[in-house]
Amino acid sequence: MKRIGFVVFPGFQILDMAAVTVFEMANRQAPRARYDIRLLSEHGGMVTSSAGIAVETQSFARANLDTLIVMGDLAVAEPSAGLTGFVRRAQAKSRRTAAICTGAFVLAAAGVLDGRRATTHWLKARELQRRYPQVKVEDDRIFIADDGVWTSAGMAACIDLALALVEDDFGSELSRWIAQHMVVYHRRSGGQSQFSALLELDPQSDRIQSALSYARRNLRKALSVEELADVAHLSPRQFSRVFHDETGHPPAKAVENLRVEAAKTLIETSDHSIETIARETGFGDPERMRRAFMRKYAQPPQAIKRAARRAELEAA
Repeated sequence: MKRIGFVVFPGFQILDMAAVTVFEMANRQAPRARYDIRLLSEHGGMVTSSAGIAVETQSFARANLDTLIVMGDLAVAEPSAGLTGFVRRAQAKSRRTAAICTGAFVLAAAGVLDGRRATTHWLKARELQRRYPQVKVEDDRIFIADDGVWTSAGMAACIDLALALVEDDFGSELSRWIAQHMVVYHRRSGGQSQFSALLELDPQSDRIQSALSYARRNLRKALSVEELADVAHLSPRQFSRVFHDETGHPPAKAVENLRVEAAKTLIETSDHSIETIARETGFGDPERMRRAFMRKYAQPPQAIKRAARRAELEAA
């Protein structure tokens, strides 16, 4: 059985506790528990989150862990000497060390991230780099694994990180089963962007949201204004006007952004050829996809593919 130690401290972010459920579900799927889950803190006892909800913890003393996971906080408070000291000692003895969201600041303060690639919540990435210039901060990753040290983006990315850790232990089939039972999208890859085209568009009405959701599910189709307007139950002219008012983009540009996002994810996480990805995401041909990537990222798909492969090799 693998012992997982979740480290909390006063003011920790309660949403990070969702990661615990991933390991709980891994235990429920098997006849015997796979993980021994512990909540740890410097002094033990009740520890209160930023939401005012307290949890019961054990002290750091005699904690012998397979995996250490440090939770984050909204305030990014300076960690105590006791906390950073424990993290350093545990990292030296544990198979894996991880941080959720701004928990990366704790790992950095303990020196665990020196010379390593790491990520955190995109709002705090620059601050992490400023405070700890020896860390190789990548601000647009869901999670990063670098030589046994894992860091994740903020908030709900804790679930992606936990699913990846379970997959690392027991394979993708179990990770997929847990995701299905938790009613979440099967974990996003570490290289996937923290940002979402749908979030950036931020439509206000159900009609426009429905049209965009339909578009994302059917990227291989032509997705004309007429087709999307029909989904939204509006005339094409009215749909185009309302769509632009709510998102700031014409429908064609929004669809292109969805295609680019989907294509980038496939480039970074699959072995499909550029031609196949262009076809699967509705671009039709690689040249059309290349022009869209240049507009969005100022670099072609091949450059992004090479960067993703280099990152994989560095993490291996």
